[in-house]
Amino acid sequence: MQMPPKMFSFTKLVVQDLEKTADFYKAVFGLTEMARVDAAVAGRKISEILFQPPFQGAANLILFKFLDREAPAQEEVILGFIVDDLDAMIERAKAAGGAVVDPPYDDVEHGVRVAFVTDVEGHLMEVVQLLAPAQ
Repeated sequence: MQMPPKMFSFTKLVVQDLEKTADFYKAVFGLTEMARVDAAVAGRKISEILFQPPFQGAANLILFKFLDREAPAQEEVILGFIVDDLDAMIERAKAAGGAVVDPPYDDVEHGVRVAFVTDVEGHLMEVVQLLAPAQ
């Protein structure tokens, strides 16, 4: 398979607790772990958990931990997810230790129903469900 010369490929979310955060994303979004890596970046030891992209050509999520320091502030990245059932996703997020920051509302201008939730470490996510087009 030939890859396009330029494309967005992955997001690395720097976290404090790899296992706890990985469990959250598996439980809430059904992500599947693809690999684990222990390596060094700029001379610093790191650990990563890579999740499989949801479909071929899609970007994937990687949880990343510097082993020599605490994770940065949780608001440095906002992850975006598209789901089929926003209410069910919110219930899964709460059950897995996440929290609702802004409850669902229709954003007709953008054609989505949207909510903002946090993961188990407080990282902010914007989660949308596409609205059915007006008939």
